[in-house]
Amino acid sequence: MERSPLQEARYEYAPKLPSVLSGGLARIAVERGGATESIADRDALRALFPSCYGKPVAKFVPGAGASKRGAMTVGVILSGGQAPGGHNVIAGLFDGLKEGNAGSVLLGFKGGPGGLVDDKAVELDAATIAEYRNTGGFDMIGSGRTKIETPEQFAKSAATARARGLDAVVVIGGDDSNTNAALLAEYFLRENVPCSVIGVPKTIDGDLKNEYIEASFGFDTATKTYAELIGNIERDAASARKYWHFIKLMGRSASHIALECALQCRPNVALVSEEVEARGQTLAQVTETIVASVAARAARGMNFGVVLIPEGLIEFIPDFKVLIAELNDMMAQKGDAFRAQKDDEGRVGFVAASLAGPAAALYGSLPADIKRQLIMDRDPHGNVQVSRIDTEKLLIAMVEKRLAELRAEGGYKGSFSALAHFFGYEGRCAFPSNFDADYCYALGYSGFVLAANGLSGYISSIRNLSAPASDWVAGGVPLTMMMNLERRHGSDKPVIKKALVELDGAPFKAFAAARADWAVETRFRFPGAIQYYGPAEVCDRPTETLLLEHPRKA
Repeated sequence: MERSPLQEARYEYAPKLPSVLSGGLARIAVERGGATESIADRDALRALFPSCYGKPVAKFVPGAGASKRGAMTVGVILSGGQAPGGHNVIAGLFDGLKEGNAGSVLLGFKGGPGGLVDDKAVELDAATIAEYRNTGGFDMIGSGRTKIETPEQFAKSAATARARGLDAVVVIGGDDSNTNAALLAEYFLRENVPCSVIGVPKTIDGDLKNEYIEASFGFDTATKTYAELIGNIERDAASARKYWHFIKLMGRSASHIALECALQCRPNVALVSEEVEARGQTLAQVTETIVASVAARAARGMNFGVVLIPEGLIEFIPDFKVLIAELNDMMAQKGDAFRAQKDDEGRVGFVAASLAGPAAALYGSLPADIKRQLIMDRDPHGNVQVSRIDTEKLLIAMVEKRLAELRAEGGYKGSFSALAHFFGYEGRCAFPSNFDADYCYALGYSGFVLAANGLSGYISSIRNLSAPASDWVAGGVPLTMMMNLERRHGSDKPVIKKALVELDGAPFKAFAAARADWAVETRFRFPGAIQYYGPAEVCDRPTETLLLEHPRKA
């Protein structure tokens, strides 16, 4: 495969490590805190995780090294959706292993957690690792979304660990994947399988974070990639002066991506799902937010602008949530009659006749394409697949309808022409930024140190991320510490709690303080492409979110 000049150059980049990790395993001591508790449901989680619950937070400090310095065999798994920097986690893990003992072996389990269950592994040697350093994607070993949850899957995973002589398994994934890692760690301890399980926090959505996990890896690169594209569109909008661009961004469960891109690019409107839900805004009220900006700018002769929309917005709109719930119930009760309709028109009519009250009124007000999307695309459980709904096109249609009403009333005299975009996959496998390249490498190296010290049921943690990499704080956090119970498919399940946008947090407050001005004026900001070479203030700068949540110390 022919390589680009940048690809060749990035192979040579040497990721920066926290100073505490730079001296090798023999000089890294583990400082343990007191017993920990989960964020909620403590008695239930203590019962579910009798071996892992309550473990202390681990912090690496200079001192005498780990007691386990012999050759190790470690497995690594990429789980869930791709995020920039995953290969550097593996590189950091590999380098740590080899520095600890040249005879250590790293196995990559192919295709996600299912690779551990089915024992599909490949040895990752120095030549293989060299091909993927500082590159995007998960193609080194592939990823998967299999959950290890049945007794048979747990037993087969244990059999693989024993047969391979694994000392540790490192699971690189998001909240669900790391919850699965905690369950696997508990099972291994209960069954006396001598294999540690360590997690690594991954997701571009940014919703795996807390006091000890300041950011999930990939968020930095993905948002910078999207922000470059948004900035390009803003420049085009200000040049052409005739289009409103509605841009949907990844983030079904949380709006961190949309908020970060708003802070970087300063669009005219940026919707935050958590605020919409907190204020109980209807679809009509959300539409009115956009219309107000369109009308105000039109009055100043600016018939152009940019709107940012989180992917999961409609799930946070109360009247839409009611509609979706009623559609799901209707499909469960009248599915056969629905499927008996001859064509799309008949199916839409059947659904409209089956709904009542506000849900019927809302459904009737929607564009024809959205009506079809709401009833045609179902998940395996028969529920609406919200991520497939063209929310950006829905809002364009709603805004057009409302502007037509205002025009008829004499309250709007501008022109409105809109274009729809969805930025998602464009950001998941980009070349990692210097920040993510460094952060991921440190996470992988830290995962090795945790495993070498025999710790299990932990997630690799690197803190103080707004500071230079040399000042980062490395260690590990018990996975149970981040958990609560949630009702899923009719039963209570232990899960790592998703971090939503906090409306009283510094990033949202900074956005809220400026958005009224952005809505009317053209304050576009152009982040440009990710820079890999040059001054640190350009190349190593973390996200606006991180800088606002964890201001740099003077």
